[in-house]
Parts: sequence; structure tokens; C-alpha cells
Amino acid sequence: MMPRSVFAKILAVNALVLVVSLIVALACGEAVLRFKNRSMKNYDIEMWRYAKELKTPSPNPLLGHEHVPSSSAVLQSVLIRIDSHGLRGPEVPLVSKAKRRVLVLGSSITLGWGVPEEQTMTAELQRKFEADGQSVEVLNAGIGNYNAPRYVERFLTTLAPLKPTDIVVHYFLRDAEVLERGGGNLFLRHSELAVTLWTAFNRFLRPSGYEVLENHYRSIYTPSHPGYQEMRAALQKLGDYAKENGVRVYLAMTPDVHDLEHYRFGSIHRLMMENAAQLGFTFVDLLPALSGAPRRELWAMSGDPHPSALGHRKMAEALYPVLARGSP
Repeated sequence: MMPRSVFAKILAVNALVLVVSLIVALACGEAVLRFKNRSMKNYDIEMWRYAKELKTPSPNPLLGHEHVPSSSAVLQSVLIRIDSHGLRGPEVPLVSKAKRRVLVLGSSITLGWGVPEEQTMTAELQRKFEADGQSVEVLNAGIGNYNAPRYVERFLTTLAPLKPTDIVVHYFLRDAEVLERGGGNLFLRHSELAVTLWTAFNRFLRPSGYEVLENHYRSIYTPSHPGYQEMRAALQKLGDYAKENGVRVYLAMTPDVHDLEHYRFGSIHRLMMENAAQLGFTFVDLLPALSGAPRRELWAMSGDPHPSALGHRKMAEALYPVLARGSP
């Protein structure tokens, strides 16, 4: 019979071998993924890198996170540079020399995820104003994973000193969702393997499909839903600020581009048009502008339903005439 001490040593050695093997396997998996993802074609990993490199936790719990001031990173093969105010683009002076300053609020769609800076909707609008000889400055305040309560709160607490004459709420269906602060654990913050496994696990557990997405949005846009109520309250705050400061506000309704040919969210667009009218905002529906574009050309990348450079150009074309009429 084997002595107990010898048996214990064998168990300890086997346990050590198992632990070392597991660590080596995980390290190899991490290395392989990092090598593979150098192509910047993995949407989930690029979004994870965006959170790591260009976002920082906000001291304001209502925001959750903000952009790292005066930072930049190449994400999904596109350079994203952030100025000292957290805006995308070159440094902006606090006081504008232009007659009008248009500030565009929104999420990653406004930011122009996957779109070069010079091809974003805000850059396209800037060129159009300049071509018409108008003294107008257009600023991009989009931040990924923001909803209406977050970007309104950010404007009122951080960006109001920029004193815009016009504010564009670049509204998307998700802007009425309730968002958690997030942050993740140590592994999710530093490991591509952990992010990949966690993403796959969540997709396996969650139901998917366009009907699921449709039901999800329809449930949010009911008067009793907390997300809808918070969105409405935030836009009311923005409306109150606009009235007190003589600021024009436009609500540009951005469609979900998964299926524009058989679009199912027209009722939500109409609801937001009613909200805009009640708040005194000028409503612009961007659905007609995007409907004619082929899906493969409208997505920033395969598997990434953010509007491409084509989508941004079409949105700018629809929005520009309305903004131009707002000139004093």
C-alpha cells in the first residue's frame, strides 16, 4: 500500500501540472487571439479596445463613463482622436469665432464608429456649410454606449460652456434603454480571450433574431417603461435649457439599419416625432435618406450595423437643408 505522504505528493504534483497546463493553454489562447485580432475586423474586440483606450469612468454616476480628454486610438482601422472637451475631432476653442455653433449629441453612431473622421456626418455638414459660405461650426459630441439621459446630462454638466446656438439630438432607438454603469472585472478589462468567451456565452443564452429585436424596442417605447420615462425627462431638461438660452434643438431620428427594406419601427419614429413637437424640437426623420442604400454598403463592417461613410453622407444630406434654414 502506498504511504499517505507519497500519495499526497503525487496529488500535489498532478494539481500543479494541471494548473500550469491551464495557465499555458490560456496564455496561448490569448496570444493567438491577439495575433488574429490585429486585423481589427473583430467588432466585439474593437469595441472592447475603445472602452479600454478612449473611455474612463466618470465621477458623475449618471454618465458611467466619458472620453479620455486629448486622446486618440486606431480602432477598427480608423483613427479616432478626442479633444480636451471629449469631442471627436481637432481641438475646439471654448469660444467660437463662427456665427453659429452646432453641437451634435448622440452615441457611437454620432461618433462615427468605423468611419474616418473626415467622412462622419458632422464633417460632411461642416463642409456643406463652408461650401455655402456660412459661418457655422459643427461639433461631434458622440460617445459610445450613451443614451438620451447620458448625453443630455453630459451636455448640461460639461458641454454647456461651449454655448452652442443649435443642438442636434442624433437620436437612435436604443436611446431609451436603461444602461448599467458597467466596468467589468479584472479579466474582462485586460483579456481578449475572456471578452471573447464572455461574449459567446451571452449570445448563446440570449434569444436572437429580428423579431426579438422588434419586441425589445416595442416594450421600451411604452409610457410605463422606466427607460422611456427617463428619456422623456432628459429631453424635457434639454428643452427647458434651450428655451432659457435661445438655442434651436433638432431631433434627427436615426433608423435601425438591420432591415430597412421591411422596416418595423415606423411607429416609434412617429412617437418621437410627437415628442419632438411637444418639446418644441424640429424633427428630422433620417429613414428615407438611408432606405435606398444597399445593406452591404450601409454597414461600417461585416457584422457591424453602425452606418458606414455612405450612411453618414446620406444623413448629412438629409439634415443639412433643415439646419441651413435655421440660420439667423
